[in-house]
Amino acid sequence: MSTRSGSGGDIRSIPGAAPGAPPARGRGPVVAALMLGMALAALDGTVVSTAVPQIVGDLGGFSVFSWLFSGYLLAVTVTLPVYGKLSDTFGRKPVLIAGIVLFLAGSVLCSLAWNMAALIAFRVFQGLGGGALQGTVQTVAADLYPLDERPKIQAKLSTVWAVSAVAGPALGGALASYADWRWIFLVNLPVGALALWLVGRYLVEPVRERPATAPRIDWAGALCVFATGALLLTALVQGGVAWPWLSAPSLGLFGASAALAALTVLVERRAAEPVIPGWVWRRRDIAAVNLAMGALGLLMVAPTVFLPTYAQSVLGLDPVAAGFVLSVMTLSWPVSAALSNRVYTRIGFRDSAAVGIGLASLILLAFPLLPFPGHAWQPALIMLALGGALGLFQLPLIIAVQSSVGWAERGTTTASVLFCRQVGQSVGAALFGAVANATITSRLAADPAAGLPDDLDSVSRALEHPAGLTADAADQLRRAVATAVDHVYVGAALAGVLALLVLLLLAPRRFPVREHEAEAG
Repeated sequence: MSTRSGSGGDIRSIPGAAPGAPPARGRGPVVAALMLGMALAALDGTVVSTAVPQIVGDLGGFSVFSWLFSGYLLAVTVTLPVYGKLSDTFGRKPVLIAGIVLFLAGSVLCSLAWNMAALIAFRVFQGLGGGALQGTVQTVAADLYPLDERPKIQAKLSTVWAVSAVAGPALGGALASYADWRWIFLVNLPVGALALWLVGRYLVEPVRERPATAPRIDWAGALCVFATGALLLTALVQGGVAWPWLSAPSLGLFGASAALAALTVLVERRAAEPVIPGWVWRRRDIAAVNLAMGALGLLMVAPTVFLPTYAQSVLGLDPVAAGFVLSVMTLSWPVSAALSNRVYTRIGFRDSAAVGIGLASLILLAFPLLPFPGHAWQPALIMLALGGALGLFQLPLIIAVQSSVGWAERGTTTASVLFCRQVGQSVGAALFGAVANATITSRLAADPAAGLPDDLDSVSRALEHPAGLTADAADQLRRAVATAVDHVYVGAALAGVLALLVLLLLAPRRFPVREHEAEAG
């Protein structure tokens, strides 16, 4: 199977469509199905988050409601590698159909939940389908389009996330206010049903020779990956929240996840067809992209987790306005991604991504320079610029790594990239959460004022009800939060520098790009 270097004019000259892809006029229904499937996953978190007060008011369980999101995240993250391998073994279509069915079944179960424990369990079940959706949609998109057309479909999928970021909170709030919170799950049914019909009717995969021996599923490896990821992400999500970092539960979970990780490596080395094959890390180009995407996950915690708190607590915005400050990033991201091919066709994949992450690091460092308390347009402008930089960083790397492998490895490769980003985001949430908590505690202890809370739990309550503070105490608390978020953004910039170093030191100057006609053979 022939390959060639992916830079400059080489990219432009690659002819033909991806193997088994329908002609351009026949791709429309499949693209619509992919966008609908992506919408299911993209809308999920934003719609549910706005209905949390109504859900807690009806079912109770305020102390554990965060697992509505953490449980779903766990299931999506740990199943990504499994679905990637399954799509390479059995094809994209059955995995995508199974993912949609699981997601819709989970949505129905969530709407029927009778208490918070049941809802959390059903969210985990729903996440089993979400993992198949996220990875397989990206893989099918790469199958459908040749290299020079791939930015078009990626820009469309990015637009789905942008629209979801804006429309999700409004939809969730409207359903929770004027109907019932259970409808936030039931609205998935018509969207998913249409996606399911389009996939079943129009997605046609290439006919390939059957292997001499039936493929063997590495169930032991899949179970080890799932258990390792579940324990590790539980430790990261709950550490510093449900229990102290150095407590017995945290140390026990980290120790158990390390032991399971070692067991996973042993199982995968002996497996005939491992879920996470060793070549994912032995190949320099794929390993570099995986590490860079892990750093991107770290970086993304700053705007997605801490910016809304900054906008509400420091700038005094209401939740809707705070959401819009963040959402401007999702407006520039797809535009930049759509135009990125004009950059990487000239200077190559690696250098395009390096320019993007270099700019992103500088933009993140500009955040601590904002005046206090400042105006909403100032962080919004930074987020607009950040989205443009990250669109130039992420898409060239995804296209490069998908184009460097054949059809039979593309699902595993895509899943490994998404898996690393998800793990990076979970690690970042724990790491930067600890940084923010330490900063706030230090600031309040160093410059006390009458009426200031004396512990982090009280800080959380004071941020929700600032009217109970004196003017001096409220100002001190706002300054402490602003400083904490500044430190988080500096940490995010360092994560960007880490990604830049990975690209410059590990990624090949020219990514190997496979000929589509050779793949079809």
